[in-house]
Amino acid sequence: MTQTDARELTPEEQFRRWQALAVCLGAGAMTLLDVSIVNVALPSISEGLGAGNSTIQWVVAGYALAFGIALVPAGRLGDARSRRTVFLWGVALFTLSSAACGAAQTPWMLAAARVVQGLGGGLITPQVSGFIQNLFRGPERGRAFGLFGTTIGVSTAIGPLLGGLLVHLGGDEWGWRLVFYVNLPIGIALLVLAARYLPRTEKGPKQSLDPVGVVLFGTAMLLVLLPLVQGGQDSSLAQRPWWLVGVAALLLVVFVLWERRWTARGRETLLDLSLVRVRSYVLGLGVGTLYFAGFTSIFIILTLFLQEGLGYTPLEAGFSQLPFAVGSATSAWIGGRLVERFGRALVVLGLATVTVALVGIDVVVPHLDGSIGLKLAPLLLLAGLGGGLVISPNITLSLDEVDPARAGAGGGLLQTAQRVGSAIGVAIVLALFFERVRSTDGDFADALSYSLHVTIAFIVFALVMGVLDLVRRARHD
Repeated sequence: MTQTDARELTPEEQFRRWQALAVCLGAGAMTLLDVSIVNVALPSISEGLGAGNSTIQWVVAGYALAFGIALVPAGRLGDARSRRTVFLWGVALFTLSSAACGAAQTPWMLAAARVVQGLGGGLITPQVSGFIQNLFRGPERGRAFGLFGTTIGVSTAIGPLLGGLLVHLGGDEWGWRLVFYVNLPIGIALLVLAARYLPRTEKGPKQSLDPVGVVLFGTAMLLVLLPLVQGGQDSSLAQRPWWLVGVAALLLVVFVLWERRWTARGRETLLDLSLVRVRSYVLGLGVGTLYFAGFTSIFIILTLFLQEGLGYTPLEAGFSQLPFAVGSATSAWIGGRLVERFGRALVVLGLATVTVALVGIDVVVPHLDGSIGLKLAPLLLLAGLGGGLVISPNITLSLDEVDPARAGAGGGLLQTAQRVGSAIGVAIVLALFFERVRSTDGDFADALSYSLHVTIAFIVFALVMGVLDLVRRARHD
């Protein structure tokens, strides 16, 4: 069923593909929510467990590190063995570790459980893009990726709202625990539904998992991410251990040499190095990395501005960002249907729209007085409408020339690039935000404007790469 054109399937088989997609998107939403939902609960976690800033930072950092490191090896594992089995193990691991997070009695117990939770999320995410690539073809694939993009945008944007609501309902003692316990019923339901609806793949020849490549690539990603998450959110960029990035670059060179040697032996590698010759994939990788560097940091600095600068509660700050989620959900669904018709031009339009909206926020914030969250709603809605045209169409266009047999590894690398981009953006933008707050004696509006300049720069660079791919595709048509 995975390689068959939709016209050759029975109506029941066609319907089961969409049921399988619904299961995948549910799991993807669960993992992505935990990227942003925890941020609004950090003050409650710190107070409830008596943790300092440097310790509590690892509650966020541990998840991000494990998630980012696991993506590519997990994608390869799904390609080489059983995508369904890897998905089930990932959901089970994520669910159990969520329970451990909610029951944690010390900050380090929570941080350790978050690392395991990140590994579970890293197992799940590349299987989603792999299933979509295998189960759908042509315009249907675009619509499926449109739903995936909707899931990414809405989950990331609605996380602060859901986190604020749970903290409000549970209070100081139980609110932050509910942030993790909410995953339990979702995870159990997903396990049941996945066992029923996810397709079993026919077992082919057993492939090598390239253990040396896994270790080299995983270690390199760890060294890239570590300086970005090391220390508190307000630690200076100059104090980060950037020398680790040089070591990571050296390890990546060794990794490429090893992959070539492994390929020469006729063995399957962790990454298909031929992907670097697929221009659509490389440019899409760049667009995704740069967009997520700006996209992720928007919510954090806006939350800080509203909560610490204006005194909003976590719930009020979450509601203020709801227009972005609404806009993103709407346009991502539309974008998935239009990507086959308009291609890369759709992504370029989305990036240009996001840029205009962020420039608008930068211009108007210093001049707003009272009900700022409400007054920013139109611009956040516009940014969301643009963002929804970026994520899912970019995934579709990046993978459209990739062999479906390598969809897990290719999708895993896309997700890894997005996670690295997010970490880079958050580290740089937050450091600049807090530096500006200190230098202006607490002028949060000025700090928001100052850090938005970097966010806008990331989006503009993504726009440039999108235009390059648009021109390349036009020349080849």
